Amino acid sequence: MTDPLAQLSTAGVAVWLDDISRDRLRTGNLAELTRTRSVVGVTSNPTIFQKAITSGSAYDEQIHDLALRGVDVGEAVRAITTADVRAACDVLRPAYDASGGVDGRVSIEVDPRLAHEAERTLAEARALWWTVDRPNLFIKIPATLAGLPAITATLAEGISVNVTLIFGLDRYDAVMDAFMTGLERARAAGRDVSDLASVASFFVSRVDSEVDRRLEKIDTDEARSLRGRAAIANARLAYERYEKAFATERWTALAKAGAKPQRPLWASTSTKDPSMPDTIYVSELVAPGTVNTMPEATIHAFADHGVVTGDTIRPNYDDARTVLTRLAGLGISYTDVIDVLEREGVEKFEDSWNQLLSAINDQLATTVR
Repeated sequence: MTDPLAQLSTAGVAVWLDDISRDRLRTGNLAELTRTRSVVGVTSNPTIFQKAITSGSAYDEQIHDLALRGVDVGEAVRAITTADVRAACDVLRPAYDASGGVDGRVSIEVDPRLAHEAERTLAEARALWWTVDRPNLFIKIPATLAGLPAITATLAEGISVNVTLIFGLDRYDAVMDAFMTGLERARAAGRDVSDLASVASFFVSRVDSEVDRRLEKIDTDEARSLRGRAAIANARLAYERYEKAFATERWTALAKAGAKPQRPLWASTSTKDPSMPDTIYVSELVAPGTVNTMPEATIHAFADHGVVTGDTIRPNYDDARTVLTRLAGLGISYTDVIDVLEREGVEKFEDSWNQLLSAINDQLATTVR
């Protein structure tokens, strides 16, 4: 086997595309990536939609019709984004069927402004699930403290969830608990839990961006030797916790009822530091039962020169712990790094959403004049 992406898939890493757009769907690009680049899933976020909808003319006709109908900007954005996600779900349906519902998933995020409002998050999750009306949909809910009960409640209603914006290990433990609680409630309500699925999106490169910024200020030999190592160490230790959580009697009981494990998904996998290899957050995070969602450029880069050497996570747990210990020795607070990243992550998605609302509102207004 000479195709690195096929090798990645064989090693147990599902290849997902971290992008969506009307042009990508209309030109057949997404379908081509499923045929030629082993892509079996799609993720989206407010920033991706903001860029897609405000670039080019692919959405002009739909926006024109929405304006003539007098639709408000919030409804317009949801009509536009759910149309793209529904179409992507149809493209990925063969992968969904072939994998028994494990892959072939397409994600759409709840309004990021609701990140700290559990009840409203659940209400929007319901609305998105009904609107897209495809079994291979994932509703993305951020792993904020308020998001945790919303994750549980959404799963309990039989709605599959992509938990997003996970940065820290302790929060990841809480996410896995929220997932299992949701399945237990769904089962207690008589739902078929074999139809439910979930991934836990653990953000990778942003950890290096924040930690390396702090290391640059310290600027010692020890600090320089740790650049570009925190993110991979953090993700590897997340996988260790995943292994422990899904080896418990609690999970065994759910698995006997047909439940699928919540797979770790490596997100934010494009390299931000040009001095680092452009495929490092793929090749260094290979382990069974994982997902790596990549921008198209990273997918092509890995197809061109990516290397799969086997499991690069489990043999390196001790090294990962050493990296975090050394960072703490330099005075870099893990807790503070994680808090900053979560806050900034929510703010970035809120900003993108607000920019999207503003752009669509302007286009609606221009159309009706």
